[in-house]
Amino acid sequence: MNRRLDIRFGKTLLGTVLGTAMLASAANAGDIRFWTTEEQPDRLAKQQAMAEQFEKATGNKVEVIPVTEKDYGTRATAAFAAGDLPDVIYHPLQYALPWAEAGILDSEAATEVVEALGSDTFQQGPVDMAAYKGGIASVPVDGWTQMIVYRADLFAEKGLEPPNSYANVEAALKALHNPPEMYGFVAPTKVDENFMSQVLEHVLLANGVSPVGADGFKPLEAGPTTEALDFYKAIGKASPPGELYWKQSRELYFAGQAAMIIWSPFILDELAGLRDSAPPTINDDPTSRDLAAKTGIVTNFAGPSNADGAAWGDVRYFGITPDADIETAQDFIKYAMDEAYMQTLSIAPEGKFPVRSGTADDAGKFNKAWAMLPVGVDRKAPLGELYEQSMIDEIVGGLKVAQRWGVAEGQLSLASKIINSQAINRVFRQYLDGEVDAAAAIEALNTELAAVK
Repeated sequence: MNRRLDIRFGKTLLGTVLGTAMLASAANAGDIRFWTTEEQPDRLAKQQAMAEQFEKATGNKVEVIPVTEKDYGTRATAAFAAGDLPDVIYHPLQYALPWAEAGILDSEAATEVVEALGSDTFQQGPVDMAAYKGGIASVPVDGWTQMIVYRADLFAEKGLEPPNSYANVEAALKALHNPPEMYGFVAPTKVDENFMSQVLEHVLLANGVSPVGADGFKPLEAGPTTEALDFYKAIGKASPPGELYWKQSRELYFAGQAAMIIWSPFILDELAGLRDSAPPTINDDPTSRDLAAKTGIVTNFAGPSNADGAAWGDVRYFGITPDADIETAQDFIKYAMDEAYMQTLSIAPEGKFPVRSGTADDAGKFNKAWAMLPVGVDRKAPLGELYEQSMIDEIVGGLKVAQRWGVAEGQLSLASKIINSQAINRVFRQYLDGEVDAAAAIEALNTELAAVK
């Protein structure tokens, strides 16, 4: 019996269903199915082209099946119960460990792929995030890190250090905040927006604060949490009034009225005037690259209680299922992560940083090639043409130390529920508005977060 059948016989599925699934697979040996959340027409076309190239090279057909991400949980569970999972699933971080624990992913097969490609050619952060039983739940494909976007030209004029710590941000606020001409920051304050949740997780991670431990909810420590509350109040006071989220932060920065914002890398092409729907308005030319030239970024960010800091990262993976034609699935992933890696990343280069830096023979091969991939919508240009090499290095380097609540502790599911409750958003907003002091805010957070199940 081959390894794939060993895996499936280890599951508690009905024998008739199991047998039918095996016979169906045997009839199509070498052909595989690939689920992907990249379902927009242009992105889907690139994946289908890559599948066709793989078929020409190997003779093995890949059926590319678009699946809406919000349906992944129910679709995967139902397919697993029926013994009809696809061979490969392109999935977000949130599914890696839960699916491995449920038997939906074959971690041994994924680990073999990473080892074959060279474990040391991958960025450590994405590997650590999916670590499972001495191996890895799925193969890291691409990722991005949240960034502090700042006016490097103004920082240089004032002799300011980059905003890579609470202290450096607060020093910049004192030097640059001059409303309404220039706001020091645009901090999200709209509590029902996920954008605020994402920014707050980044701010708290930077100071080593997490609401989860190995056993579940972990009460927030008073000292570091108070520091995070005070920092958020500082950037909140340096922000415009009103209910702020991603829209206002981008608009104000693009108009030259904000010194710092926190944003995803999807802003990088817009900063350079490559997208008509989001033009820089800092001057009269909406296609100008002037603002991009004036901009710097920081990915790793530190608070006073966490000198090493943290980068908030989002990573995507290729998972191999126990219903797979293991060898063909592994070969397809190796192809997508090696010969065709630039095609994989070209789907959206500004939001798909290489998690594999290069090969054993050329350690920086993929980082260099990625910087030359064209980005933009209405106009195109490579990031390497738009930004200095030091900035490109910062963009990619954040993945080395990328973190998320609950990953290391095996509590990503609970951490996600805590974030989605928006309790942290509400209490931080109350502190920002002066409705509670730090002690009351921490007490309220611990009470509310402990109730999340």
